[in-house]
Amino acid sequence: MGREKDAGVDSDDSHIITNDGATVGDDVGGSGVAEGSGVVGGSGSVGADADAGRGKGPALQSLWTRSFIIIWVVNFLHSVCFLLLMIVMSKVATDRFDVSPAVAGLSASIFVIGAFVTRPSLGKHIHRIGQNRVLYIGSIVNVALTLAYFAVNSVELLLLIRFLHGAAHGTAALAVGTIVAGAVPRERYGEGIGYFTLGQTLSTAIGPAVGLLLIRHGGFDPIIITCSVAAFIALILLPFLGVGDLELTAEQAAETEGFKLSNYVEPKAVPISLALMVLFLCYSSVSSFLALYSEAIDLTTAAGLFFLVYAAVIFVTRPFVGRRFDEKGENSVVYTAILVFAVGLVLLAVTNHGSVLLLAAAVMGLGFGAIQACGRALVAKVTPLHRMGQATSTFYIFGDTGLGLGPLLCGLLIPLTGYRGMYGVMAGVAVVALVIYHLLHGRHAESPAAERAGGS
Repeated sequence: MGREKDAGVDSDDSHIITNDGATVGDDVGGSGVAEGSGVVGGSGSVGADADAGRGKGPALQSLWTRSFIIIWVVNFLHSVCFLLLMIVMSKVATDRFDVSPAVAGLSASIFVIGAFVTRPSLGKHIHRIGQNRVLYIGSIVNVALTLAYFAVNSVELLLLIRFLHGAAHGTAALAVGTIVAGAVPRERYGEGIGYFTLGQTLSTAIGPAVGLLLIRHGGFDPIIITCSVAAFIALILLPFLGVGDLELTAEQAAETEGFKLSNYVEPKAVPISLALMVLFLCYSSVSSFLALYSEAIDLTTAAGLFFLVYAAVIFVTRPFVGRRFDEKGENSVVYTAILVFAVGLVLLAVTNHGSVLLLAAAVMGLGFGAIQACGRALVAKVTPLHRMGQATSTFYIFGDTGLGLGPLLCGLLIPLTGYRGMYGVMAGVAVVALVIYHLLHGRHAESPAAERAGGS
């Protein structure tokens, strides 16, 4: 992908410079970005009339460019490492160091806390530092800290490494999210980011499934080796990415001067991200405690297939979800998806047979899979391209808060309610998230047809 210069600079005229020096301009209004003109990696061809993404002009741009494929693979490998470790960490802490459920939950959630503390500042400065440089730094440190798990001999050292590893992972993930938002045509965010997050979907199957398999038959060391190899492969792919850094204009750079909240958080992304935070909190109860729950109810074999079923359902439904988001709007997906996710949590709470556990996986895949794709696409949709660093940071800050608080709060809840009661409570919390979404965004959302009419 060629260097992006002055993208999203001017409300009347925006330009993107390609690798061969050609300049492509699109007259746009309001957003300050060439709508529908994602940058296409590899060939250097860029831009199209905004109406092309609406079916009024030339064919839609290809999503599957070299840059998109490589960043997809890098994101997938990072996600595999994150989830492979997340699913086993509470068990590792319990088995090795005989800690309480609360500390076991903290051993999982402190990773997310580490990511959380790095992202606000990075969101502000990522375009000054360069998104490529940030990605390299995060990826290199990620490899080093994955290997550091071999040295763990106390719960205190485990918590320290988990925190630092989370910071490195958060650094890389912020860069990846910023890069992909500029590589997908804006009018195809639902479909494009839906496909992009399929990498995370596959990782939710492969990471936890491999983690549960290895922890049962090989212990923690094979898990460290697997994660180290995956992180190293992601690192050596980066030179082939071919993505240029976005250069801010003087006006855009001035927006980030000084200490103010909008330099660290994108206000337009906050309402959506708040609802997502609550939903990610609910999901963390599954990713962090399924291994222990399945042991308690003697369904470990079925639990080994849980995330495979979960991911298979998302893989099948994701293309339809993305297209419906683009064609019918976010409300046509999000309301139903949250309710379906809540039903999946109820099924998980009452399961007493492997088939019911796998049915819960399928239902949760249908619901939470749609929530993940549409939530991330919606954050990108409402944000100008030059603010994408802050928007990506906002998405992760709120998402990480949910993922970080979830295991800790659930760990405190389990002694009072048991695992089944905890999952029942999470189903109720998911319904609360539906109300939050409706009040803060859903009731104000316009259909795509109304948005196009307003922008014409």
